[in-house]
Amino acid sequence: MLKVAGGFARSRSGSMMPLFFLMLVPLISAIGFSVDYTSAIQTRSNQQQALDAALLSITTMDTTSTLAQRQTALQDAFIANGGQGTATLNSFVAGTPTTAATGQASASFSMPTIFMKIARIDSVPVAVASAVSKPPALVNASFKIDKVSGYWNKTMTLYGTSFGATTPQKLMTASYVYSPYTYSYKVGGRSYSVTEAKGYGTTTTSLVNGSTSTVVQMQTCSTIGSMSAFTSPPSGAIVSGQYDGNSGKTIYFQTTCATTNVPATGSGAAVDVSQMGQLFLQMDVTTGNKATFKTNDTNTSDYLYLGTTPTPLTEVAAGQLIDIFSVVPCSQTSYQAWEDGGTTLPADYTNADFFYNVTGKCDFNKRPSDTALTQ
Repeated sequence: MLKVAGGFARSRSGSMMPLFFLMLVPLISAIGFSVDYTSAIQTRSNQQQALDAALLSITTMDTTSTLAQRQTALQDAFIANGGQGTATLNSFVAGTPTTAATGQASASFSMPTIFMKIARIDSVPVAVASAVSKPPALVNASFKIDKVSGYWNKTMTLYGTSFGATTPQKLMTASYVYSPYTYSYKVGGRSYSVTEAKGYGTTTTSLVNGSTSTVVQMQTCSTIGSMSAFTSPPSGAIVSGQYDGNSGKTIYFQTTCATTNVPATGSGAAVDVSQMGQLFLQMDVTTGNKATFKTNDTNTSDYLYLGTTPTPLTEVAAGQLIDIFSVVPCSQTSYQAWEDGGTTLPADYTNADFFYNVTGKCDFNKRPSDTALTQ
């Protein structure tokens, strides 16, 4: 055999075609294997995307859904997103008010080969895995007015867009009406009067359901004046001094605000946001320097102040969008305030006019944006 091969190699006659075809076989095989390998890589990528999308989709199912129901939904979503073969839900733990929902899934598919069949490899296994975690999210927001002031009437509104909808709807309104207080007094037999400069009034908070608005909370502020400083103001009272140039006297004002629920046994302004995919706040100034400010408008969001304590509050940076879901933490209170446009920004939070706080309650929520892939 060695002599035959050696003679073939030394031969100077005959055709080179047999040698060419002998060399072409391994070359075609290498190119073919490369094509099948590239196809397998692309198939795996498609499988991974389909499995990720399918697993994310079942995290929005009701907590009462069984594992079998989630398995069926996973497979259907996997196929709908271009997956091939079988997707398996390996585990799913429903979330609670304090713990995250978690899930793990895998998918397998035997991809048919084209060129590898030459080597009697009819298919190659393609396997992918995915895992998700969905932490508890805001489902209820309880609003409470701290204090509202100013000469201008204004209304703060919470808007929400429910899952699958495109039009936001009113969920809650807090409307302030200015009630001026004027103090009259005499000096040397002459009568004088001065109006308290900051301005306070009544704020009415209502829950809104479609065209129905129900009052749930009211804050009424009342002011008294005196020519003498108040020495023992009640807790929470707002005390100020104001010079009256007409009389040459300083007049002192004391304002107290009382907040009551309607009815008295009610829970106040507790807003159900569990079915909302988006939330934003809007403040409309309806008298004076009429204007509208929104948390989802980069041109006006900086009129809002935020903080984790009543003081100090920080003005939102200009050009920033506010995610209401993230600024109201679970089981904690977010302190907020609006400037009504009477003060040029940037300005210290003490210049704001509409102070309130929001306490969040978290639990399982159907918002897909709260879910994160962990594998």
